Amino acid sequence: SVMSEVAGIRRTGSASVDLAWVAAGRFDAYWEAGIQPWDMAAGIVIVREAGGIVSDLDGGDKMLEKGNIVCANANVHKGLLGLLQGVPSPA
Repeated sequence: SVMSEVAGIRRTGSASVDLAWVAAGRFDAYWEAGIQPWDMAAGIVIVREAGGIVSDLDGGDKMLEKGNIVCANANVHKGLLGLLQGVPSPA
């Protein structure tokens, strides 16, 4: 659902790096499901300190409990959440 709406998708293979790159403006957004809290905790702080928006896939703040994350700049976050609505999460 995202591929048809964006110019491209990149992934480093490291959630920590992907989150830091959103904070630095190298990536516009990042999302992942089935992720451990220790892989995203510091990145959440870094993205928020840089002015980005971080939520779970439902738009809430239960990333660590639910094991999923969506982060982006203010221009992209809401639209990305809309694209991800209804996409099944991994079991």
